[in-house]
Amino acid sequence: MEAQGASSMPQPSQDAQEKARQQAENQETAKNSMISQILDQAAMQRLSNLAVAKPEKAQMVEAALINMARRGQLSGKMSDDGLKALMERVSAQTQKTTAVKFDRRRNELDSDEELDL
Repeated sequence: MEAQGASSMPQPSQDAQEKARQQAENQETAKNSMISQILDQAAMQRLSNLAVAKPEKAQMVEAALINMARRGQLSGKMSDDGLKALMERVSAQTQKTTAVKFDRRRNELDSDEELDL
């Protein structure tokens, strides 16, 4: 009897995983539906291209679009130019600055005078 109870143990875990997957699918569908109502065709194409090239940045733009829509900051469908401006703002907020530091002292250690020919 115990073996039968042990085999049914993974079932609740599988049901929970299935429910979680279904819920994630529903959220993704709702998000896509909302974005398709917010953007016009050209802007949708641009966003899908961004999602292919840089998925993380596309998710940030999508989140910004949904937040703007929920706050009532959008009137009508956003054009391609409006999406470009939003993408530039998101890019400026997430832009990383890199600095290159050159240590000249290391170059002095590698001298040609040390070679004995």
